[in-house]
Amino acid sequence: MAGVVTTICKYIIIVLSMLYTIGAISAIFKNKVRKLEWSYYRQNLIVFLIHAVGYFAIVMNTQKIQMVIFYIAQVLFFVIYLSLYRGIYRKACTALLNHMLFLLSISFIILARLSFDKALKQFIIVCVAAIVTLIVPKMFAKLKAARTWAAVTGIVGILLLCLVLISEKVFGANLSIQIGPIAVQPSEFVKISYVLLVAVLFRERSDFQRVVFGTAIAAAHVLVLVLATDLGGALIYFCSYLCIILVATKKPAYFFAGAGLGSAAAVVAYFLFSHVRARVAAWRDPWSIFYNAGNQLGNSLFGIASGGWFGQGLYQGSPKKISVVEKDFIFAAITEEMGAIVAICVLIVSLCCVLMFIKVAIHLYIPFYKLVGVGLACIYGFQVFLTVGGTIRFIPSTGVTLPLVSYGGSSILSTFIIFGIIQELYIKRRNEEDRIEKRKKEDSIYTRRNLARGRERRSKETPLR
Repeated sequence: MAGVVTTICKYIIIVLSMLYTIGAISAIFKNKVRKLEWSYYRQNLIVFLIHAVGYFAIVMNTQKIQMVIFYIAQVLFFVIYLSLYRGIYRKACTALLNHMLFLLSISFIILARLSFDKALKQFIIVCVAAIVTLIVPKMFAKLKAARTWAAVTGIVGILLLCLVLISEKVFGANLSIQIGPIAVQPSEFVKISYVLLVAVLFRERSDFQRVVFGTAIAAAHVLVLVLATDLGGALIYFCSYLCIILVATKKPAYFFAGAGLGSAAAVVAYFLFSHVRARVAAWRDPWSIFYNAGNQLGNSLFGIASGGWFGQGLYQGSPKKISVVEKDFIFAAITEEMGAIVAICVLIVSLCCVLMFIKVAIHLYIPFYKLVGVGLACIYGFQVFLTVGGTIRFIPSTGVTLPLVSYGGSSILSTFIIFGIIQELYIKRRNEEDRIEKRKKEDSIYTRRNLARGRERRSKETPLR
């Protein structure tokens, strides 16, 4: 009975995910907020249905009342968070808010299937992150692009990254600092202050001297991450800097020169770090070293292949055979049990978020805000690319998480902050558009009045015949 229910639920989730994704794509190309209002409510309905169907399958397979209680708690969180956010920020981007909830719903379903304890921890972290980051848009609205705080945050950021060097290595890399029972990954938060710092540097000047100075600061951050062998994080920092400098200077030469230097540095890292060589070897041929370094990637590919387009259904596959599946290879778990179609929908919705980030940034007039938007879009986009690319063997695995989907407190909180900053940029853009629209209306009214007065004056001056 449970198997039949799981199969039916699987196909319902696939159809609903496709409907949501189609709506997410169409929202990118529409600018009229009022016309999209009903589609946003439809997106909310689809998210709640996906969430309900997924947990129905989980309850049928586990027969545990705690899953029902867990589901109700998550629904209450979604309702409260949506109501609070829309009430506090009436001009916020509803599409981005809905995309967050869609990704979180998929995360809650797959994590509850993999590990109830980790799913519960993730839910608590999400609730705390949601409450804490409700004030992020208001805080960023009052933030001024001052060199003083930028220099301070830059120094503090590098020091935090340096603290990781003395921590214990996990899977060949120094990633987190242990504070009691809590493990904090500083690079997840420093990447935000890093983008703000670089944006401040290039907000007024983008000459050669400023490029050299900015490159030195970016290199310092990347070097610390390389020494910690957090090469996934180093790559994200590096690529986001290249994109910011391209937008700031409008000179592709800087971008291609940086890309060339980065490629050379990657070759050097290959020969310096055995950890990197093992990842590359597993990427090139995971089957020859399957019982050693290729085990994680090999099981990921087996899971993806066995899932196919429609997936095996929740609790019908073996995603737990993949080590650290909740963090680095969550995309493989989704593909194996929920299907490649749902996994592609998750990927497309994540890319829709990136496109909306960029769309918000390019319509801003102040250079600082534009560079912040571009930088955060690149941070988020490259992280998605590295995670999914490593899972499907498109690139070597880098050990980074899929934002809002993978298990991890630091990743969740930093992603909530990124979305909060983008929401404030969107609100600024809406305010600018409203001011322009208001000015146009005032000008048109003034023009009509002048024309009417001119016609009235001419009619009085024209003699009657």
